[in-house]
Amino acid sequence: MKKLLIVALGAALVLTACKGKQEETLDPTTATEVPEGGLRIAYVQLDTLMSQYQFYKDKVVELNRHGENVQSTLQQRAQALQQKAAQFQRNYENNVYTTREQVESVQASLQREQQQLAELEQRLQQELSLQADEAQQALLDSLNNYLKFYNAQRKFDYILSNIGNAPILLANPKYDITAEIVAGLNKRYKPTATSTTAPADSTTTTTTTAAQ
Repeated sequence: MKKLLIVALGAALVLTACKGKQEETLDPTTATEVPEGGLRIAYVQLDTLMSQYQFYKDKVVELNRHGENVQSTLQQRAQALQQKAAQFQRNYENNVYTTREQVESVQASLQREQQQLAELEQRLQQELSLQADEAQQALLDSLNNYLKFYNAQRKFDYILSNIGNAPILLANPKYDITAEIVAGLNKRYKPTATSTTAPADSTTTTTTTAAQ
């Protein structure tokens, strides 16, 4: 899951200045040094951001918990079906069924349950995949929304994304704004009692609301 969300953020982010929240300001004591003259470029270490952004960490926990519930449900259904199949085999060997029609009826019932289990597995996996997509979109919306606010004050020409040493092979650490971005994102994030709540600044239409 972490790899999926990080890859989705891997493209360079080209930002233009926009109006931010009037009541929200950046901490001048944490400001990254801005290069003088020429292009003003900074970068964000996405792997570091993902490990420190509380919203992302909460989403990973939520999705993992849902995935475990899905596996538990499927395992219980599969075990129940196996027990029925084993009971059918014992009954057949002990001549419990007196007609061929009885045997075929039980076999047909077991086949229907097996098909239903396969359909349930497909549906639950699709739901899990959809939740992962929604979390990914909420994360992208949250990051992009904050970067627009951030850059309205910092005014970089480009803010690039970096994962490890790719795609940026070498960069001056003084232009790394990851700590600033993480601090700002975590300051905005207001988790609630509901596990599906995403950052208040996100613009996704499923589980988040847009910042004003």
